[in-house]
Formats: sequence, structure tokens, C-alpha cells
Amino acid sequence: MIKVTSIRFAPLALALALAGCASGPGGGSIYVPMGGGEPSRAPEPPRTAEPERNSEQEPRVWRKSEEPAVSEPEQPSRTPSYRESGDALPAAAVTLIRDADQRLQQGDSAGAISSLERAQRIAPRSAEVYFKLAEAYVAGDNLGAAEQFTLKGLSLAGNNSSLQRSGWLLLADIRRARGNVAGASQAEDRARAL
Repeated sequence: MIKVTSIRFAPLALALALAGCASGPGGGSIYVPMGGGEPSRAPEPPRTAEPERNSEQEPRVWRKSEEPAVSEPEQPSRTPSYRESGDALPAAAVTLIRDADQRLQQGDSAGAISSLERAQRIAPRSAEVYFKLAEAYVAGDNLGAAEQFTLKGLSLAGNNSSLQRSGWLLLADIRRARGNVAGASQAEDRARAL
């Protein structure tokens, strides 16, 4: 009987013994650093004595980590828009925009959006395409998407003040239709400032 009981409780006793060993007076950690409990530091890397060099004989070879800092000219962080770089819209994109205008006049906002999305794939950095997409989404009564496309077009308008002005006025109309009177007023102020 004692043999059967001890076999049943042996795994429990083993688990308790191991749990007791894992938690000690050191706050739960079993790691004890060498050196009597003092914090240890990584050893210094060995230093080699460099022989005197004659600068005329051989040039100094720099390691990547020792190279002197060379300042490079500051590069602009964003790609210029079509208006800043002077590029015109590709002919295919212009044709698709005209097709979208005709579809909007006929009341086919879904067809206009489809044409404008194709134009967007052809000219992804064109503010005009994004503004036309916003107009098509307004016609389709999707004002949230229209506002987002207008904001994207404004980010791509570059330094073209007339294009920026028309984008801010479009944004003001969209925000007013969404009930955001304060946002519409801010957009109109931005348009007047241009």
C-alpha cells in the first residue's frame, strides 16, 4: 500500500522540489552573475599598437566604422508631382478623363469611377485625376471617399496654385455636404490664401 501511494505522489513531490529550486532568495531569478554578485561588464577589446606610417609610402585604410563622416548633399524626400516636374498627363489618361466627364454628364458615376481608376493607374501622381475621382464619388454619393481623393490630390498638386485652389474649394464643398462646416471654412480659407 505504501509503495502504491509513494508512486502516485512521486511526480507531485518532484514538481514541488523543482519549483522550490527555481525560486530562491534572488527575487525569482536563478541567474547569478560571476564575480560575487557585482555587475559584470563586457571585457575591453584588445588594442593593437599601430606602427608609425609614412604617409608617402601607403595611404591609410579606414575601417567602415572609423571612416570620417562625409556630408552628402540633401536630397528632396518626395517625388515631384506632374506640375513641379513639367510633365504633361499621358494621352491615354487625358482620354480616360474625357470619357469619365461624358459618363458623369449621363449620370453614370460608376462608369466614370471605373474610367478614372484606369487613368489613375496610368498617371498615379496626377492631382487632376484624383480631383476628378473625387467629383465622381460625390456624384455617386460617397462623400467619404471623395474627401480622401481630394486630400490625395492636394498632396500631389505641388506648387500649382490654381490647381491647389480648385482642390481646396472642392474639399470645402465636400466637407459642407458632410456637415463639417468648420472644416469647410478652413478649406475655403486655404483657397483664399493662394
